[in-house]
Amino acid sequence: MIAYVTVGADDIARAKRFYAALLPALEYRVEEGPEGLSYTLPAHPGQPAALPDFYVKPTFDGGPATAGNGAMIAFEARSQKLVRDLHSAALAAGGFDEGQPGFRDSYGPHFYVGYLRDPQGNKIALFSSNSDEPGRDE
Repeated sequence: MIAYVTVGADDIARAKRFYAALLPALEYRVEEGPEGLSYTLPAHPGQPAALPDFYVKPTFDGGPATAGNGAMIAFEARSQKLVRDLHSAALAAGGFDEGQPGFRDSYGPHFYVGYLRDPQGNKIALFSSNSDEPGRDE
């Protein structure tokens, strides 16, 4: 299981605007500190901590943050509408479009996905695979 994901950011305030447009709707809570932003999912009584955590931090070596070529972080949404809403909100908050929400032929019939880049260039996917909603061929 993945415990956490960290992306680098040169401008934490700009990154915070972007991630504030989508992560709270996916139930992530944010803590801001001198080391950057820490997003966590709520823990439920009697259950282990929900994972993965997501961190947005300045680089450890002090050099410029760069996005990984081929790296992508995907967040699951409850519905196709939420994917569309969050994609739009993330664009308005300084993100860049990498693929409008919709179905893709190379994925399953219920995999609905939109792609973005955060202000630093990290690739983000927002997806829903809710089989209770219409699929690609329906």
